[in-house]
Amino acid sequence: MEKRKIGIMGGAFDPIHLGHLVAANEVLNTYQLNEIIFVPTGNPPHKNGLIADSLDRYVMVSMAVLSNDKFSVSDIEISSREKSYTLNTLRKFREIYKGAELYFITGADAIIDLANWHQPSEILKLCKLIAVSRPGIGLKEVQDKIKDIQLKYGGTIEIVQIPMLQISSTEIRKRFKKGISAKYLLPESVEQYIIKNKIYMKGDTLTLG
Repeated sequence: MEKRKIGIMGGAFDPIHLGHLVAANEVLNTYQLNEIIFVPTGNPPHKNGLIADSLDRYVMVSMAVLSNDKFSVSDIEISSREKSYTLNTLRKFREIYKGAELYFITGADAIIDLANWHQPSEILKLCKLIAVSRPGIGLKEVQDKIKDIQLKYGGTIEIVQIPMLQISSTEIRKRFKKGISAKYLLPESVEQYIIKNKIYMKGDTLTLG
């Protein structure tokens, strides 16, 4: 029997947008995964100043993935009072999905900063890391940095190039703050949730990517 292949897509999702969904679908198809679980960041050690609170981000991701039966969302990080270290999250999923192959999916910009993650060598023992291309980061730069990381820590890190949608959560937050339409940049249900709950429409907009 073949092992189940589970994708875990971590991120702030502040808010989730079509770029995230396109990236997840490309990875799902490329590696023939059984499912992808979106994990909104809870209390991250490196990213402070999330604009939307954890419950809103969880609800927005739940809405965004509803139409794909191979996508789901987990509150494993937002329900924890601890710092959301990727290593701890992977250990929990390893317990839940015993014997499965885990693929941790995130942006290439985060992967090339792996040396600053909590115990990167241990992370690479638990999963394959999938770096999805991001606007503004050259493929050659990513390849060179990943090569250096693998020489230092071992493990498997692969790059998946996705259709380059010039969409970022930062830009979407700025649009809502200025009262500019963000239609077609994110799922309509998420857009309506943001408008109804007046998320991102006041206060300082921080640059989180």
